[in-house]
Amino acid sequence: MPFILISGIPCSGKTTRAVELKQFFEEQGKEVHVVSEYEQIKKAGFEKNSFYADANKEKHIRGLLKSEVMKLISPNNVVILDGLNYIKGCRYELFCASKANKCNQCTVHAEINRDQAWAFNENRVNAEDKYNRETFDALLMRYEEPDGRNRWDAPLFMIFPDQTLSKDDIYAALFKKKLPKPNMATQNPPLSSTNFLYDLDQTTKTIVDSLIKVKNSGVTGEVAVPGYQDLEIDISKVDIQKLMILRRQYLIYSKMHTPDPKDVPKLFVHFLSTNLK
Repeated sequence: MPFILISGIPCSGKTTRAVELKQFFEEQGKEVHVVSEYEQIKKAGFEKNSFYADANKEKHIRGLLKSEVMKLISPNNVVILDGLNYIKGCRYELFCASKANKCNQCTVHAEINRDQAWAFNENRVNAEDKYNRETFDALLMRYEEPDGRNRWDAPLFMIFPDQTLSKDDIYAALFKKKLPKPNMATQNPPLSSTNFLYDLDQTTKTIVDSLIKVKNSGVTGEVAVPGYQDLEIDISKVDIQKLMILRRQYLIYSKMHTPDPKDVPKLFVHFLSTNLK
């Protein structure tokens, strides 16, 4: 489920590279989808120059682009995002989204001399495709260049108009590299049944209550957990207040990483023994 993010200032050759990559990956037998910022702007009925002067319109289109990318990502295709992508925060969001989907990603930075980019803009045939000078200069000022040292921009492939794109290297970065593991923060917690949560609460409560009772009786050393003769714990190390805190922590953890219900007593006692030392 590779994802290619193309970034660059206006008239730097981003769409040319998107078309080039699409053709290359289709020749490799891959299904390719190109998500175009310019096409979304046109579809929304916005005029290019006034669009970039309106923060709300930009935010709307960025949301549509991210939604479209996430909708198209699948195990068997390549998604290419063709746009300015000049805000590093937005590139980071897309990186997190692709990582959450266990998707390899790379960034293609279309670089160009600023005067050459303006000349390309002036030579465009259709007036509606041209940037005015004010908008062009404003986008140059706003542009936050990708940096290969940032994990959300890496691996980074920089390409000038007169250079040949390293398509084989891009292919290797996307298809021959180990898939990323999503961070816990980017994963949705697993859904647990109501019965499981109730049973989890009751099992841990019963164990804690029984340990408190044993502790208050003055017993010391290793003891079998009441009701679970094959489970032992050093009761002399049990602190009642900490026992209550650890139980709450274990409940929170188990909701995020649902254990097999039959293993709960053993896992909980092991959790207590480890954290009471």
